[in-house]
Amino acid sequence: GEGLIGIQKLGTKDIEYFSKNLMDAETGHSLALPEPNTFSFNSPKGSCPSCKGLGTIKKINTDYFVENPKLSINQGGLLPLEDLKSNKWVLSQIKNILEIFGLGMATPIQDIPEEALDYIYNGCHKEFNKDLKYAGITKKIKISFDGLIPFMEEIIEERESYEAILLERNFTTEETCPECKGTRLQPSSLSFKIDGKNIAEVNALSLIDLKDWLSDVKDKFSEKNAIIAHEILKEIETRLQFLLDVGLDYLSLSRSSKTLSGGESQRIRLATQIGSQLVNVLYILDEPSIGLHQRDNERLINSLKNLRDIGNSVLVVEHDKDMILEADEVLDIGPRAGKFGGEILWQGKPKDLVKANTITAQYINGKRKIEVPAERRKGNGKNIVLKGASGNNLKNVTLDIPLGKLVVVSGISGSGKSSLINGTLYPILNKHFYRAVQEPLPYKKIEGLEHIDKIVDVDQTPIGRTPRSNPATYTGMFTDIRNLFAELPESKIRGYKPGRFSFNVKGGRCETCQGGGLKVIEMNFLPDVYVHCETCNGKRFNRETLEVRYKGKSISDVLDMTIDEAVEFFQPIPKIFAKVKTLQDVGLGYITLGQQSTTLSGGEAQRIKLATELAKRQTGNTLYILDEPTTGLHFEDVKILMDAINQLVELGNSFIIIEHNMDVIKLADHIIDVGPEGGKHGGQIVAQGTPEEIVKSKKSLTGKFLKRELE
Repeated sequence: GEGLIGIQKLGTKDIEYFSKNLMDAETGHSLALPEPNTFSFNSPKGSCPSCKGLGTIKKINTDYFVENPKLSINQGGLLPLEDLKSNKWVLSQIKNILEIFGLGMATPIQDIPEEALDYIYNGCHKEFNKDLKYAGITKKIKISFDGLIPFMEEIIEERESYEAILLERNFTTEETCPECKGTRLQPSSLSFKIDGKNIAEVNALSLIDLKDWLSDVKDKFSEKNAIIAHEILKEIETRLQFLLDVGLDYLSLSRSSKTLSGGESQRIRLATQIGSQLVNVLYILDEPSIGLHQRDNERLINSLKNLRDIGNSVLVVEHDKDMILEADEVLDIGPRAGKFGGEILWQGKPKDLVKANTITAQYINGKRKIEVPAERRKGNGKNIVLKGASGNNLKNVTLDIPLGKLVVVSGISGSGKSSLINGTLYPILNKHFYRAVQEPLPYKKIEGLEHIDKIVDVDQTPIGRTPRSNPATYTGMFTDIRNLFAELPESKIRGYKPGRFSFNVKGGRCETCQGGGLKVIEMNFLPDVYVHCETCNGKRFNRETLEVRYKGKSISDVLDMTIDEAVEFFQPIPKIFAKVKTLQDVGLGYITLGQQSTTLSGGEAQRIKLATELAKRQTGNTLYILDEPTTGLHFEDVKILMDAINQLVELGNSFIIIEHNMDVIKLADHIIDVGPEGGKHGGQIVAQGTPEEIVKSKKSLTGKFLKRELE
């Protein structure tokens, strides 16, 4: 019977089934014998067939179909049809559906009844009798149309055309897969359980809860299973402990890597290295304290000391005061940034650094410091109130943001700050002001949007991804510079227009490198290499264009100027001077106007964005959101950045900053402290008010560290 037998008891009609396989005796449903791939969402044996193991699916959202209901289909009112104009059959079917209702392609969308829109979106397979107005004739209209949504889904699934990319980008939202509920695995993989939990439920536990679960489950194994599990559990627990040691106890194993911050990713790699137990290795870490609350800093420092103690060398590029003071050797580089830096000013033990006379030493020994403001701003009396935020680990939070103030959102790593601000508030505002596609995390309602007129997210993403973009082009200053060169007498004589001084169009640019100044050499299996163009030697323009000079400088010379030099050079030209000056004000005097955006750090990119905002005409009703703006910034840079931010707040604007840096937190007019812990033990607002009020809160961990800053 191939491992299957049915036994009928004498005198009864009931048959009881027994099987050697994994089979349900009542339903006959059987499972294949498990193997490691059964529990992998990267393998066809384990992945959910609906979402292919991604846990999410792209679903077409009809909310994005109509932007202006006063427009007709002919006027482009139904947006997906703009990307499907070439498909005459779809248009003819929609025309027929509208004809049944006595409407046409020129009817405004707002006048099309719900039933007609349902037929257009979801399809219709019917025959209709349409009475014509003349001669008592009835016309039969047969419609066999699957609908606009299924038609779009088919195009997106094939992924073969530019149309598919446009439709997916503009009209879909990401939703949890309804089949696997986001677990990524097929039902048979989830049928195997240990202590009542399947693999998806175990993966969803926070690391600290997973540790507790593993220690509990050991005692529940049979003697035979305990022997099998012993070595496996030992490996899991060792690796788990390394992740806990670097302060990641709030993460779960199922967390998608694209949702991790830079600091979290770095600490996971660090835990991997500690786990490998290698010796005689040189480890280089760049800002490992990113995104870490002061409380967790100690655990990170201990992990790095552990790497050192087992026989390795650890080199850390860092601005964190605690990390500097715990080092064995400190190298202080300066004295300033860019071409004003590049020297080792001091080297030695941290205890001797306080006696040195460098800028870093002065901040550590207290000679220089970021002063606490004498009084906190009162704001404009208006508020934005977000009610019932419950995404990720948030527990039905009500967020009250006073406007016209510098508001800092603080709290332990993983407490829910990003879920609250970046995941809920920002997408709501972005959708309201700019019809953005990103869906916010669940919330009940929001009030007070009428008090602001725009939202600006000043993040650390690059200002451009190619060597062609630079600070001059990003701030819009380069247009003014080109116009200035086009107005020079030499240009007028030669008939040069502003386009002549652009490196993106033919005419004035060097055609060998097409105005890039660099040539890309593509390396198989290695990053691309950029080399100077042999014709223009990196100057980007041809000889004739470079002959036109303003105050003895060609357009290429201007791009090679530092911001500090440009401030002096362009003083007589108010339009250009205003933009260059704001770049200098945010502490970027050392970068050049034409510096490739690919060579700028995250902190530099963020300050260029901030300077661009400063240079704009202010309405005084803008809400700015910044996430960890002090990443990669020295104490002195933090001071300059906060001066620029305070300048914008003084004009009436509002700022929300997610931050762990105490120098920023102490400058806040209002603090919203999220916690009390990370992961499932977070997601609540534990304290809010001025820094002085937060210090008095017994629940706030931030308050404990803030106390010593305010004393």
